[in-house]
Amino acid sequence: MKKVIASILLAVLFLAGCGQEAGYVQITAQEAKQIMDSGEDCLILDVRTQEEYDESHIPGAVVIPHDQIRDRASADLPGKDRLILVYCRSGRRSKEAAETLAALGYTNVKEFGGINDWPYGVT
Repeated sequence: MKKVIASILLAVLFLAGCGQEAGYVQITAQEAKQIMDSGEDCLILDVRTQEEYDESHIPGAVVIPHDQIRDRASADLPGKDRLILVYCRSGRRSKEAAETLAALGYTNVKEFGGINDWPYGVT
C-alpha cells in the first residue's frame, strides 16, 4: 500500500511539473492585441530575420532573430520580469525563442504565434 501511495504521489508531482516545463504562456493574437492596446508595459519581439521584419512587422516590435536570442537577450532584453510578447511568421520560431527566453530566466514571456495569423495592422 505504501508503494502504491508513493507511486501516485510521484506521478502527481511529475504531471504537475510538466505543465510548468515550457516556462512561457501561449496566447492568441487577440489576447496579444488586447495587451498591446491596454497600455501595459510590454516588449513586442519579432524573432524572424531582419529581412522579414523589414518587409512588414507589427508596429512597435523589435527584431531579434530566433537563432540570436541566446547571445543577445541579456544586452537587448533587460529586465527578466518584463512582459515580452513573442511572434514570428507561423509560430515555430516564436515557440523556440520563448522556450529559450524561459531557459534564460525570463519569467513573463507570452508567445502568440505568427504574423501570418495576425488580423491587425502591420507596418
